[in-house]
Amino acid sequence: VNEEKPAGKYSVSFDASNSGQPLPSGIYYCTMTAGSFSEAKKMLLLK
Repeated sequence: VNEEKPAGKYSVSFDASNSGQPLPSGIYYCTMTAGSFSEAKKMLLLK
């Protein structure tokens, strides 16, 4: 998701593909930013 949203609770599905091609197993990072706050979370994709 690369858009501004009003305050609230949201969920996003990670479909593990890139332009229709499946992503390989590995470590991926999700960065969330709100104003001056920014936090990165590590995600592990195992196939």
